[in-house]
Amino acid sequence: MIEHLRKPVADTGIVISPIGFGTVKLGRNEQVKYPETFRIPDDREVLNLLALARDLGVNLLDTAPAYGRSEERLGKLINGQRFSWVICTKVGEEFEHGESRFDFTPEHIRFSVERSMKRLGTDYLDMVLVHSNGDDIDIIRRYGCLDVLADLKREGLVLASGMSTKTVDGGILALQQSDCAMVTWNLSEQGEKAVLDYAKDHGKTILVKKALASGHLCTEGQDPVQTCMDFVFSYADVSAAVVGTINPEHLRHNVRAVMQSVERLAVGEG
Repeated sequence: MIEHLRKPVADTGIVISPIGFGTVKLGRNEQVKYPETFRIPDDREVLNLLALARDLGVNLLDTAPAYGRSEERLGKLINGQRFSWVICTKVGEEFEHGESRFDFTPEHIRFSVERSMKRLGTDYLDMVLVHSNGDDIDIIRRYGCLDVLADLKREGLVLASGMSTKTVDGGILALQQSDCAMVTWNLSEQGEKAVLDYAKDHGKTILVKKALASGHLCTEGQDPVQTCMDFVFSYADVSAAVVGTINPEHLRHNVRAVMQSVERLAVGEG
């Protein structure tokens, strides 16, 4: 459905669908910032969601060690489908005993990547992002975490690196040292536009988180999801919006909205 709209990740050779399937709800329902509580789906339900995502042309899977059992479950459930997916995971944040903790040391970054490969049943990871705690600049400069990911790229264990950032200066510094940044960009939060501008000017990739404000954002009109996606993709150099859902109809709706937004933008540019 949306295969023809895939975009490259910098110069890595990876191409991704304009919508990514966020998987936090596959592994964790504690300490999450969603407006409603939810039940973690069982394996059959997740298999159906993954099959639907593939059928719709989604190839980007977004996960993280901080997403509870998400990595382990995905590794089991996508067994035999490795080349159908671009797997994006993260390093730096751990979620244990109902609490988050952060470790950005070089030793932990490497350990985390190797553990993610084992959990996901793969001998390489397509994309790895540093999971920031908000101190973007300090994380990059003091710990050298992006340098560690660059080493792992040279070893062939990681194909693309980047950072899920929370500040403008951190986002730009991350793009100077890696391939992509994941930023917040929605109708109510537009403070990181300078990061998008830097990526556009330097051939780097932008992934958008919280495109729907974690389900909190409401807009007037017939279709709030379409309104949100129209805004997100009004910036042509956004490569993908990562949206988590465990509802098949919501997944279909999200994909349709993204497709319409991207295609409308392309027609407007033409």
